[in-house]
Amino acid sequence: MKCLLKYFPTLDGKKLERFEALDGLYRTWNARINVISRKDIDNLYEHHVLHSLGIAEIINFKDGTKVMDLGTGGGFPGIPLAIMFPETEFLLVDSIRKKVMVCQEIARELELDNVSTRWGRAEDVDEKFQFVVSRAVMPLADLIKIVRSKISGRQMNGLPNGLICLKGGELERETYPYRSATQVTPLSDYFDEEYFKTKKIVYTQL
Repeated sequence: MKCLLKYFPTLDGKKLERFEALDGLYRTWNARINVISRKDIDNLYEHHVLHSLGIAEIINFKDGTKVMDLGTGGGFPGIPLAIMFPETEFLLVDSIRKKVMVCQEIARELELDNVSTRWGRAEDVDEKFQFVVSRAVMPLADLIKIVRSKISGRQMNGLPNGLICLKGGELERETYPYRSATQVTPLSDYFDEEYFKTKKIVYTQL
């Protein structure tokens, strides 16, 4: 939790309670269904929660915004973002049923009524969203192919609607075909821990 309060010192009330509860919830569920590497569970807040909240450094979702988390896995970045933005609607989608069940149960225990879940492929979701978020799921070209038709034409935020990905490593070749609509921001601009030295936020307007 210390790393969260370091960068988000104004967290209080329900948000703080929910973030604090994540440690116990993920340890309990991870013992039953492996959604986070067992070796990495001690780094939950830095490697998973804070990493997810990197998105909150580039956009402050307006109330009523609809966001799909594609390939949510254990609920990242969707669940931390849903705690941070309680008036934003999040749909967490994954093709692995047991992971969706973990997300559903954690959202229920946290009383996150702005979270819904879907077991299946993002291609089969027929709703529209202001943003699709994703964490290291697949190459940018594949993501864009899937989500382009899911992006709403209704603009609600300072950042135009589109895709926001958390990725690592060298991305120049991957982003080059979309360079005119894409911004790559190093997370080390915001977070000074070693873990974030190679992590980036990739935003593509769609």
